[in-house]
Amino acid sequence: MSTPAHSRGTIVDATIVGAPPTSTPRLAFPSVRARHAVVDAGWWPRSWDPVAELPGLVEALSDRYGPIRHLMLSSVTWPGGFRRLGVGKAVVRVGWFTSLDPAVVIATTDAGDQLDILVVPPGTAPAAAGLAMTAAADPADPRRPSDRLAAFTTSALDAAADPEPAAVWDNEGGRISTNHPQRPQERASTISR
Repeated sequence: MSTPAHSRGTIVDATIVGAPPTSTPRLAFPSVRARHAVVDAGWWPRSWDPVAELPGLVEALSDRYGPIRHLMLSSVTWPGGFRRLGVGKAVVRVGWFTSLDPAVVIATTDAGDQLDILVVPPGTAPAAAGLAMTAAADPADPRRPSDRLAAFTTSALDAAADPEPAAVWDNEGGRISTNHPQRPQERASTISR
């Protein structure tokens, strides 16, 4: 997983007003929330800019689970360092942790429910991101978020880059083996729900 290059600064004690979402956040939710699921949703942000990306996430989570009061982010992955984020009329507390899995954002609702959100890195290829998002929406999947990402990002990228068997020729001019791995769309249908 790639992480953005940014400098670490001090924590800003002011409330940062988040930018109004310019597009619908790319989220995947399970059809029913399982209390013992490892991941509660998948999110594929368009950038690593927390001021631009977090308001849309907070609004979508609030619509589904109730008001969000606190977010925890990996300071290794996300630049920033502010303590509060204004989203509409709400103010969300934000915590930055070097020990938090970079593949996760944790949201806490006003009711005290914790939501673990799998974060698919913004630069991920669409095929790999789609598979990771499908896995994130599977409450029966026992893998940790970083393991779910690793399972799909590398293999899906390799499969998506694999040309059609008839178009592959070795350096002698003949066709090489037609024994190719499944295409990403074939793999997506084999994921258990």
